Amino acid sequence: MSKFAAVSGVLKTYFDGLYHADIERLGIALHPKAIYATADETPLLYRTMDQYFPVVAKRVSPASRNEPRCDVIESIEFAGENTSFARVRCSIGKKDFIDCLTLVRTDGEWRIMAKIFHYTERES
Repeated sequence: MSKFAAVSGVLKTYFDGLYHADIERLGIALHPKAIYATADETPLLYRTMDQYFPVVAKRVSPASRNEPRCDVIESIEFAGENTSFARVRCSIGKKDFIDCLTLVRTDGEWRIMAKIFHYTERES
């Protein structure tokens, strides 16, 4: 499998995890030591996966509300054999997200190591 296909597969699992609020899928896509952060909140919002997964687990999933899927891979770049960057977009509820995802390959598997994101809220 090509590096591009492998990273695209991780991103699909990531999108599926978000859409279904499924921490098992997110646990496959996100490295256990990954960080989650945005500067769109004050103070800066920063979470570890141990802090982030319980938030997702309590969330009403977009799938359960029959929200249309709106996830797009805008770009994937490689900085060597084991480091990648992806810019993706998705929507959850009334929020539109741009996620800057840094991925690493360890033990032959790609996983998201950092999720730094920006969001905007849509009006009703």
